Amino acid sequence: MNRLHRIAVSGVLVSLALAAGAAGPVQAQPAQAGEDVPQFRIDPFWARELPDNWMLGQVSGIDVDADDHVWVLHRPRTLDARQRGEEGMCCVPAPPVIELDPDGNVLRSWGGPGDGYEWPESEHGIHIDHQGHVWVGGNAAGDAHILKFTKDGEFLLQIGRAGQSGGSNDTANLGRPAGIRVDPETNEVYVADGYGNRRVIVFDADTGEYRRHWGAYGERPDDGPLPAYDPDAEPIRHYRSPVHDVGIAHDGLVYVADRTNNRLQVFDKQGTFIREAFVRPATLGSGSVSGVTLSEDPDQRWLYIPDGTNNVIWILDRETLEVRGRFGRLGKMAGQFYRLHNLAVDSRGNLYTTEVNVGQRVQKFDRLGG
Repeated sequence: MNRLHRIAVSGVLVSLALAAGAAGPVQAQPAQAGEDVPQFRIDPFWARELPDNWMLGQVSGIDVDADDHVWVLHRPRTLDARQRGEEGMCCVPAPPVIELDPDGNVLRSWGGPGDGYEWPESEHGIHIDHQGHVWVGGNAAGDAHILKFTKDGEFLLQIGRAGQSGGSNDTANLGRPAGIRVDPETNEVYVADGYGNRRVIVFDADTGEYRRHWGAYGERPDDGPLPAYDPDAEPIRHYRSPVHDVGIAHDGLVYVADRTNNRLQVFDKQGTFIREAFVRPATLGSGSVSGVTLSEDPDQRWLYIPDGTNNVIWILDRETLEVRGRFGRLGKMAGQFYRLHNLAVDSRGNLYTTEVNVGQRVQKFDRLGG
């Protein structure tokens, strides 16, 4: 039998499952930003200018593959008439999927409706798996599916059908999915599902066969009405919209970004709840935990959390879930964010960020130390 303890640590609430009978309460120690904490600096000259007068819409997904190529997913349909070049000399909506080399040069681009699959109405989330396959999702009202392609854009697999969501316990369809990750050890695809549903769901990455799903605390999800978020109340035992991202560590831990609960939850691969952290729990609006990206070192010591409301990147110690640092602020200048959305990391530890709303850009931050 376990009991749950919530402790305040440098602006984060961390909950630990403690064995019954443990002596005394947990004593929280303030997290100190030390010299080992990763440091970053904006690279204002990355990337190269996009070709053919391309314009990016809301950039809603990013990932880095094994060759350190950066894959960008954006929403061409969010561009207005002026941005589409209908009222002036520029521009043209870029293809939804763009592959960039480490210097930011375009290598490949593709995406949009095609034969044999249903392209999402609102692009959201991109992942390049261990076999080089490209996964894409969408979060519009009718987006109840994810897609798998080759790097050249050849269609391979669709899981779920557009407009067919049956709620958080539907095992065939999704509900406005947000984040996608494939586990290289089991070749299973984990989906943060999502803007409509309140769960993580797992499928076979080759066949699309359903494996398992769970909600907050590893419990069966429920789609009933929820109270408004209250930072002073006890945590609710449900995810809120959206369950925005999922990450899988080398050691098998699964991290789930529960954005508007300002909460990061940790599980094993079967969905057994382990612990949780609350990042700046006073945050209202669209919440503070927009995603979760693990650092590139073998032990994956750090977690990077994009916060699209406060427009900062939080740096958490993965072992303790303490916040050890942060950077960024609201703004339009290089190194600032206007609706920060996703993060990705390359093999050298550099971070790449995306922005939705009217931010509509990708930025690179060079790793300096730590």
